[in-house]
Amino acid sequence: MNSYEINDNELFKDYDYLNGVIEATLKHEKVENALFSIIFVSEEEIKKINRECRNIDKVTDVISFAFEDNEEILYNNIRVLGDIYICIPRMLEQAIEYGHSEKRELSFLTVHGLLHLLGYDHMEKADEEKMFALQELILDGENIKR
Repeated sequence: MNSYEINDNELFKDYDYLNGVIEATLKHEKVENALFSIIFVSEEEIKKINRECRNIDKVTDVISFAFEDNEEILYNNIRVLGDIYICIPRMLEQAIEYGHSEKRELSFLTVHGLLHLLGYDHMEKADEEKMFALQELILDGENIKR
């Protein structure tokens, strides 16, 4: 059984649909017995995190901190994946910028962050294509379209 917590910090309340998106991502990736957190933050907070942890002094939309570097390491038979920080003001801006719903943008950022916790990245073009195709597959499966 997977366990996760969403800490909305009173920044965004309409996210019940994320449970389906998260479960679909975990099912697709065959993840069981995992623990992680999703934290909604302000622009100031994500900028601070980005600056202190990545030496990048700017606002970003999502940052993932993977705790696991080897999925074979378990704690009481549980994989501890890490934390996902999502900047809600940036998410709202991007929904408008990209011309789709807040639901679509928040779902995309959640799947994106979760895939990072599971070891995906987009540093190389081939990895980016694979990761973004997987995101679209998961979102399409949940009928969350652009």
